[in-house]
Amino acid sequence: MTEPNIVNAIAARLRDAEATRQTVAPVRGEIAIDDIATAYAVQQANVDARIAQGERIVGRKIGLTSMAVQKQLGVDQPDFGALFASMAYGDSQPMPLSRLIQPKVEAEIALVLEHDLTHERHTFADILRASAYALAAIEVVDSRIQNWDIRFVDTVADNASSALFVLGSRPVPLSAVDLTACAMTLSRDGEVLSRGNGAACLGNPLNAAVWLADRMVQLGTPLRAGDVVLTGALGPMVAVTEPGTYTTEIEGLGSVRATFAA
Repeated sequence: MTEPNIVNAIAARLRDAEATRQTVAPVRGEIAIDDIATAYAVQQANVDARIAQGERIVGRKIGLTSMAVQKQLGVDQPDFGALFASMAYGDSQPMPLSRLIQPKVEAEIALVLEHDLTHERHTFADILRASAYALAAIEVVDSRIQNWDIRFVDTVADNASSALFVLGSRPVPLSAVDLTACAMTLSRDGEVLSRGNGAACLGNPLNAAVWLADRMVQLGTPLRAGDVVLTGALGPMVAVTEPGTYTTEIEGLGSVRATFAA
């Protein structure tokens, strides 16, 4: 097959996996393990397919912001995926487990932009000026790849293993929160399952936001006012195996709950 045919075939397989909730084999057998461009082409093919079906992009997620995870996957950079309005749930709004395959949750800081980010190279000041506020958030990640057997090209092709996200309802200006030192806990029924802080996300979540802003300009799709940016995990992810509520507390940003229903 020619390369476009390979891209379209893999994209279709991942779409079918999501629709049928049946996992597929890793795609790195068809995409070279260092062929990042083709992996992103697969991701974009499925983004285009969702837009053609009437879906709306509302932002981007940043993944692989943990240095330990980058080392595990043999890469030296994060990745990104698209966020759609259909992926957004409200604080405590029930999310059907039947929509997911092998979900996990992770606590994050979300930024909501007030201004476009269009420079070739961005700075902390650019991100601070462009951000309307920060929110506590929970991302629900879900791999369409069997048993989470992923390497970098697998997760990139699979829209950075994204599924759903929940935003908190307490918007906080960035001047009022310490993005590096803020402590995070992720718990269920009062039992803390994950701990971390802002420094776990590339040393500071703004480092991740700068990387994403630059990358999106390079691709000709800059971040725009109103976009949600999920900056990356503040601690280890937690597998979701049954209905229940997972609560994230982030110092300075309050709490947010992801509720899974049977």
